[in-house]
Amino acid sequence: MRLKDRVAVVTGGGGGIGRAAALRLAEDGAAVVVADIRTEAGEETVARIREAGGRAVFVSVDTAVREQVFSMVDEAVRAFGRIDILFNNAGVGTRALYTLLELPEEEYQRVIGINQHGVFYGIQAGARAMKDRGGVIINTASVYGFVADRRQFAYHASKAAVAMMTKAAALELARYNIRVVAIAPGLIDTGIVSGWKEDPRIWSAVEQAQMRRRAGTPEEVANVVAFLASDEASFVNGSVVFVDDGAASFKR
Repeated sequence: MRLKDRVAVVTGGGGGIGRAAALRLAEDGAAVVVADIRTEAGEETVARIREAGGRAVFVSVDTAVREQVFSMVDEAVRAFGRIDILFNNAGVGTRALYTLLELPEEEYQRVIGINQHGVFYGIQAGARAMKDRGGVIINTASVYGFVADRRQFAYHASKAAVAMMTKAAALELARYNIRVVAIAPGLIDTGIVSGWKEDPRIWSAVEQAQMRRRAGTPEEVANVVAFLASDEASFVNGSVVFVDDGAASFKR
């Protein structure tokens, strides 16, 4: 198992990409701290890992709150002695498809607080815990950090920031043997796009706009996360890896 004896923390581990990544990292041998604001969902992920013979604990966290993120890292160290992998994955979309002129400040701040500030808190807290022995920090950016769409201003801003924070953090943390990378998922079948799936016509149109006419699965993203967390990716640093089936590469 390529992650045997490693300790991983996954935020947003109660569902979607986070749950799939937590399960995959555990399958590859890591002990996993499942962190989420949703206790029941996070505990379910932990139960699934334990049922498969893995080691896992749940930590409640609101990643928009700095003190909670630092407490999460402290609890992970208390549980397993150290942290080797931190997957800053927790994120949200906007509650409604606001135009730029309609976008309420509180909605903008909510999205930025979780998607951008939460990643900053995770990078800082994780790096402080890793600086004496090295490690890997993986952040969830998005195709929407690189290509623009209508009614997505706050989400675009937050995910573009994650991409640049990844590069800047990789440069500063290289001296501690800490790699920092990001993934940029495209259309992935998770709760964040559940609203589109409620209307079969909308979902069909969205899928048809993809290069191979389908959404990705959380497990397909988790496979990339597991690779980036492993020694097989030891020379991958400061990069944003697209997991989008080419969505950012062509004009629709």
